Amino acid sequence: MVRSITTGKGFYIIFCCWWLAWILVQAAMVERAGFDFLIAFTDALCCNILLAGCCALIVNNMRFYLPRKERYWYLLVVSLVESAIWLLMSKWILKLLFRSNVAYRAFLDQSVPIRYILAFLMIGCMAMIAILWYTLQEQQENDRRKEDAERLAKDAELLKLRQQLQPHFLFNSLNSISALAGSQPEKARHMIQQLSDFLRGTLKKEEHQLVTLEDELHHLQLYLEIEKVRFGHRLQTAINVREEAGKLLIPSLLLQPIVENAIKFGLYDTIDTVLISLDAAQRKGMLELTVTNPFDETTAVNTQGTGFGLASIQRRLFLLYARNDLLLTHANGSVFSTTLLIPQNIYEGHHH
Repeated sequence: MVRSITTGKGFYIIFCCWWLAWILVQAAMVERAGFDFLIAFTDALCCNILLAGCCALIVNNMRFYLPRKERYWYLLVVSLVESAIWLLMSKWILKLLFRSNVAYRAFLDQSVPIRYILAFLMIGCMAMIAILWYTLQEQQENDRRKEDAERLAKDAELLKLRQQLQPHFLFNSLNSISALAGSQPEKARHMIQQLSDFLRGTLKKEEHQLVTLEDELHHLQLYLEIEKVRFGHRLQTAINVREEAGKLLIPSLLLQPIVENAIKFGLYDTIDTVLISLDAAQRKGMLELTVTNPFDETTAVNTQGTGFGLASIQRRLFLLYARNDLLLTHANGSVFSTTLLIPQNIYEGHHH
């Protein structure tokens, strides 16, 4: 609902000061016309109390009916009518107060045109100010509603992206546990415990959009331990993080789909030992993360590296930063690399 300007204490002060000043100005003008101060002040006080009431009435009216551009004639009609009503009322009251003063009554009749014009201008100006103010308030309210709707839609899409990633990894893990249950039950139990820890951490992190790289890497280690149970000695990892990079912020659960993508392309088409490496450093106000894995063009299903995992990461980065240049992929011979750039300057003052 559009907030009324009449609820502001500042508005009341300005409104009262304006009319007090105008009362003094009008009293001075009537006094210069040859009447004593009492008559002049009574004239100004009576006229402007009524005029202020008319202005307040039209401002209040704009709260409930705000004419659009095609209906601005409505303002003209209202201003003309209210000015006429004000003039009749003020003239009747003043003539009643000074019915024995012939000179003042004559002066009052002679000044009717100028009084009417001034009243019309004041009421019209007040109406325009009210329209501008209420229109601005309405626009701000609409903008707030639009921003809230966009934020809700963005949050819903982010949540959907993250929920879509989990089943794929979960099904693979459950298949591995099933395979291990008969031949290596101890390993199966260990993997179930690791999977439980990983999923518990995932659920907790749903509430926090940003985490330090250290926290994200700790969660990633849980995922890698599960994958190492699946692939055994074939999966080797190397994580190199520069000291200053560990404290930098990153959207939570961002690395796991990238590393999963690297494992998919590095291990699925080979029986050899594969090294997946992750390097992190701070460069030019960015947290730069690079994940590399072996790559065979002849057997890879998707040489561009834009499967669902990476596509969802790119979409998530766009929703968070409104940029499409924060995820880079590069195939160089037998090595495939994925680089993430996470802006840090927007996180100043953030406390995790």
